Amino acid sequence: MPFSVAIIGAGPSGFYAAEALLRSSLDFRIDLIEGLPTPFGLIRFGVAPDHQSTKRVVRAYERTAKDEAVHYYGNVEVGRDVALSELRRIYDAVIIAIGAPLDRELKIPGGDKPGVYGSAAFVGWYNGHPAHRDLAPDLETESVAIIGNGNVALDIARVLVKTPGEMATTDLPDYAGEAVHAAPIKDVYLIGRRGPLEAKFTNVELREMAQLADCLPVVDPGQLPEEPAAEASERDRRLQAKNLDTLRSFAALSGAGKRKRLHFKFFSRPVEVLGESRVEGLRLERTRLEAGNVVGTGETFDLPCGAIVAAIGTRSRPLNGLPFDANRGVVTNRRGRVAKGLYVVGWARRGPTGVIGTNKPDADEIAAHIEADLTEAGPSRTSGSGRLALEDLLDERGVAWISYEDWKAIEAAEEAAAEPGMPRKKLIRVAEMLAVLNEPRAAQRDEAD
Repeated sequence: MPFSVAIIGAGPSGFYAAEALLRSSLDFRIDLIEGLPTPFGLIRFGVAPDHQSTKRVVRAYERTAKDEAVHYYGNVEVGRDVALSELRRIYDAVIIAIGAPLDRELKIPGGDKPGVYGSAAFVGWYNGHPAHRDLAPDLETESVAIIGNGNVALDIARVLVKTPGEMATTDLPDYAGEAVHAAPIKDVYLIGRRGPLEAKFTNVELREMAQLADCLPVVDPGQLPEEPAAEASERDRRLQAKNLDTLRSFAALSGAGKRKRLHFKFFSRPVEVLGESRVEGLRLERTRLEAGNVVGTGETFDLPCGAIVAAIGTRSRPLNGLPFDANRGVVTNRRGRVAKGLYVVGWARRGPTGVIGTNKPDADEIAAHIEADLTEAGPSRTSGSGRLALEDLLDERGVAWISYEDWKAIEAAEEAAAEPGMPRKKLIRVAEMLAVLNEPRAAQRDEAD
């Protein structure tokens, strides 16, 4: 009799966990349970719309989803439609793979003013996440400040300054494209407390800034050190050297004919959001590094801006029955083990660090834990029967769960609606997605009548 495993969350960490279990020496039946009708999580709603090549990783996830041992249950929210305690009762193991979807607060005076947006919400808005469809950021400003020195900050900046032509082959939703392209934005500021050596940009993403059709990247040469950090590892020194070369190359670019500027502001710490009823500027303190720590110099300057996006990190969300470390924003765990039969992977385990592939080692480790724990437990099994018991619960409660085949029908509708050159035209509202599935069913009823 196969062991039954429920994975809560069908993003990268959830799919990698399923893939690792499929490679196990034990026989598993794996159910991916996702709160939205659509799978793939961060790939669909986090990867920038102009980075379609990155989204191709879903081809590997598709192979996993189509394995006969794997079932997908979309539009099923744990905590709303089914309790974690119920899943633990009917499955031999439960894996938490819910990511880190919530923004960390900008904890400075004025950080809660209208016009301040968290990066998770802002990225979700321009990526068509149903929860952020109605964010409606006010972009009627010539200047936007983005707090953060990582790839997410670069993504946001790029989306804000690219031309309609540059975004024509993306899946940027119409409402977001209309708002961004109508905005009078001329200057975007990328703000980091530390220097260019400590920035978390990958060089591939940084180099893209030199290729923007209507925007010039601007760097203060005085903020660029001559060499990588002497104390850094050889690998880090190579990465730092590449980024320094790229940043220096920006100075040689011509801004002729370009209406926008992307300013890299290093050694600048936000201390206050300025304005009365909404954002009017950002006060920054100049910083320096001492023994690797950020130290304020006491010298401040004001940056006029009408919108601020804080790309300062995200956190996971508490789930009833799940121990949670509120300070770190992660599920309390010990090397991925939460409790007997309960495990956690990905950002919910370790916070939002690394790239998509960083989730693979987590998945492999958890699969090994589960295999060892179930083997050690011997013949003792759960009283439930996994997916059959889950479907009974969902049917009793009238939950309209989505199979993977249903998702493929939704995907086909998105692709069919796309303009030439676009990969898809995303359906945003859950009701719109469900309506795609109801149409053929209604047609079948009409034929029967």
